[in-house]
Amino acid sequence: MKHTDLYFSSEVARQTGFLRNFRLTRLPILGAGICVLAAGTSCSQQTERGARPNIIYILADDLGYADLGCYGQSKIETPNIDRLAAEGIRYTQFYSGAPVSAPSRCITFTGLHSGHAYIRGNDEMRSRGEVWNHAAMLADSSLEGQRPLPAGTVTIQSVLQQAGYRTGCIGKWGLGYPGSEGAPNRTGFDFFYGYNCQRQAHTYFPPFLYRNETREYLPNKLLPPGSRENFDPQVESSYDQYTQQVYSPDLMLGEILNFVSDNREQPFFLAWTTTLPHLALQAPERWVKHYVEKFGDEEPYTGSGYFPCRYPHATYAAMVSLLDEQVGALIDKLKELGIYDNTIIIFTSDNGPARNAGTDSPWFDSAAPFRSDSGWGKGFLREGGIRAPLVVGWKNHIRSGQVSNHICAAYDIMPTLCELAGVKALPPTDGISFVPSFIGHKQPAHEYLYWEFPEGEGQKAIRMGKWKGLVLNIREEGEDRMMLFDLESDPTESRDLAAEHPDILEAMRAKMQAAHTDSPIERFRM
Repeated sequence: MKHTDLYFSSEVARQTGFLRNFRLTRLPILGAGICVLAAGTSCSQQTERGARPNIIYILADDLGYADLGCYGQSKIETPNIDRLAAEGIRYTQFYSGAPVSAPSRCITFTGLHSGHAYIRGNDEMRSRGEVWNHAAMLADSSLEGQRPLPAGTVTIQSVLQQAGYRTGCIGKWGLGYPGSEGAPNRTGFDFFYGYNCQRQAHTYFPPFLYRNETREYLPNKLLPPGSRENFDPQVESSYDQYTQQVYSPDLMLGEILNFVSDNREQPFFLAWTTTLPHLALQAPERWVKHYVEKFGDEEPYTGSGYFPCRYPHATYAAMVSLLDEQVGALIDKLKELGIYDNTIIIFTSDNGPARNAGTDSPWFDSAAPFRSDSGWGKGFLREGGIRAPLVVGWKNHIRSGQVSNHICAAYDIMPTLCELAGVKALPPTDGISFVPSFIGHKQPAHEYLYWEFPEGEGQKAIRMGKWKGLVLNIREEGEDRMMLFDLESDPTESRDLAAEHPDILEAMRAKMQAAHTDSPIERFRM
């Protein structure tokens, strides 16, 4: 069987319609970087011993480029992730696959950019019924979840599973409702724990979570986001009702520590798709108090979205610091188990910071040096919406204290993890492995990066070297009006240079046309 047949079904090729443009590459067995550092041991010897690294991919939710101390954040404390960066490598020009959750995850797990990916926007599939009614979803699981990946979709987890890795996903899914072919256990994960549905993840005190394909009910009552029953914003105790018995990030951390402990004797791939720090603003009291003492009193959030929050700035900071604390707990567990040195940790975010329902990304300057005010962060192909932090740590394999300006994107994760796992035949992908960039070898570069985002009025973007082309309001104005920015001199995208460089615009339009394939889903067409 040809390796293209092994990894890519004809049905998926038909549904995505992307085969005319994909990158197909054969990778060498991983060993070059390891062998440089493991003196006296050959690549073949290490391969025979099965010394493949464990892989942990941590995907934060709505975390801004500058929400971490190692990226310049001064108000929020993130010592553990900062230490991971100091002992490894920090990337300055890494991009998410999309400016919102579901397509970003699809692009990451399939290695296809949004001109080829099956899921190109959030799709709640409203035709099923009351998908936004939390009481209805509690009674009927068929209303949960988002549009599923098609059967046979090649994913990172399916490739690594075939390569002998134990695969797990803990956190939020969003790529297939319960029972669909896109459910986590049907796309290559041996184990799943968390939220199947993005809408369910809008509360940190859910009435249930999923263990594989089975609901596990929790002692939290159903409290849909936006609930205001018996709420008085002037009475501090009114906010207490939004804190219930079981906090989902605590449960997930327990499952994470169990997963790495249970699989310490074999190579594993863990996708930790945490919901932190996505709304709603809900955090442990000890962390909120810490930041109230640091920031002082503030105006509460009492708007109509999600839940009221007495201290919104302090709570957002608390959620980021809690995530950092949990990363520290995971690292401590890996060290305790004696597997830290053989575990590569990749930390990033699914898109830029949100600004709604009490979050205040301009106050934190969450996307600095890029803008994060309305229209420039999450949901937009501006730099603040898609530039993401990327930290890679691998003890004794990555030289500490590195900073890389390599331009890369979420669809590079697929070939990168395949190379780390020693997968010889890479499935079809738009990505390029960035393993060379963190082991000191010459790094191949993208000719360009491409995005299209069909939600709202429709947007497209392309990055070619220092240049970025951006088209907004496509549904209303078409694609003729492309803006052009020099990101080296103008990272805030303030000066449109399109009129001065028609030759660059012409080249960009040709690349964008070549990168696009029509989506089989009407919702994703512009």
